[in-house]
Order: sequence, then C-alpha cells, then structure tokens
Amino acid sequence: MFNIEDIRAQWAKQRPDIDTAPMATIGRVVRLSALLCEQMSKTHEKHGLNSASFDVLATLLRSGPPYALSPNDLLATMMVTSGTMTNRIDQLEKDGLVERVRNPKDRRSVFVQLTETGRKIIDAAVTDHVMVQRNLVEGLSDEDLATLNGILDKGLAALSQD
Repeated sequence: MFNIEDIRAQWAKQRPDIDTAPMATIGRVVRLSALLCEQMSKTHEKHGLNSASFDVLATLLRSGPPYALSPNDLLATMMVTSGTMTNRIDQLEKDGLVERVRNPKDRRSVFVQLTETGRKIIDAAVTDHVMVQRNLVEGLSDEDLATLNGILDKGLAALSQD
C-alpha cells in the first residue's frame, strides 16, 4: 500500500504547481478514522450490534435510569434523518433491545426505552468499546492526547462555523 508521502511525491511530479500539504493532513485523518472505525466495529459485532445500533443503545444507557428518551431526543444526538432513526428503532425493537413506552405525561407521545436484554448487551458492549479505544491510543502519551485533542477541537470549531 502506498503511504501518503509517496502519493504526494507522485503529485509533485505531475502537478508541481499545487501544494499537497493539506492532502497529507486530511489523508492521515481519513485513514486513521477508517482504521479506528474498523476496530470499533469488530467490538460492536462481537455483541451482535453495528455502529448504528450501538449509538442508539449507548445514548439510551448514558441518559441514565429509566434509560428512555423520546425519538426526537434520540434524533438530536445523531446526524441522521427521522426516517433513518425510525428504522433503527424499529430494528432494535424487533431484536428485543428497546421498546416503545407511552409517555405518562402525554399519551400521544412515546419514549424509546432499553429492555433489560438491551441494557445488558449495551453495558457489556460499552465496557469492551472503551477498552478497545484505550488500546487504540495506548501508543500516545497523555500529553500527546491533550495536544491532539486541542488540534482536533480547533479544526472542528473552524469547520463548524459554517
């Protein structure tokens, strides 16, 4: 596999008039993201989940007891359409990991709530997920991580202004 600097060298020959430094940075971030997602997906699959179902279940778990949120509250935490969210909830309900329960304060609305099975699965999956994440960054010191987080925060802030 070519490394990013090999690709930049090819571009330098073909297009010496362009600065490929941003390509190197973005290429590294994209490649790192793909590798991290691949490793975390393996952990999700071990628990019978995918990244989408993991996200929904983890959001419910971290909301605290009674581990229930409205579909709109769930939607607000994820960058998906309402149709996509409905499909995710439907699948998780079919799998017995969540259930829709009536809102006691407004019978016209529902909450999506973890079932006991769903809570056990996501609790175990989150434990493994965090361990995998720890292993993925173990080559970086605390100082490296703080620096990297600061740089990434700067980049995210700059791009979020749009």
